[in-house]
Amino acid sequence: MTDLPQLPSKPCALRVMPQPSDANIHGDVFGGWIMAQVDIAGSIPASRRANGRVATIAVNSFLFKQPVFVGDLLSFYADIVKTGNTSVTVSVEVYAQRLSVSQEVVKVTEAILTYVATDSDRRPRALPVLD
Repeated sequence: MTDLPQLPSKPCALRVMPQPSDANIHGDVFGGWIMAQVDIAGSIPASRRANGRVATIAVNSFLFKQPVFVGDLLSFYADIVKTGNTSVTVSVEVYAQRLSVSQEVVKVTEAILTYVATDSDRRPRALPVLD
């Protein structure tokens, strides 16, 4: 007997349900819409670590593993995997709960993005030192 995939037990950065306006006429959610949500989810731990404003400077990798449908409940999990002097690299995993199919859970997307901390003039600034 195989174990059914479940949502990770760590905190969720973002949870959202795609609407019909986020999809094509067949109900498949646009990849660009998913990418925008991944960017938002990744920016949350990055801005916390930067203690302020960040800007996306790179999408290092992005893999669509399964389609996303209107009515899926998407959960985005974002973890810092690396920091530099001004940059924060974040791994984002996205899971879909297929609510129309007895709440099946499927990993649909994974990505790695890099953000840079910026000052009020939108120029790179050093990350604050951790205690």
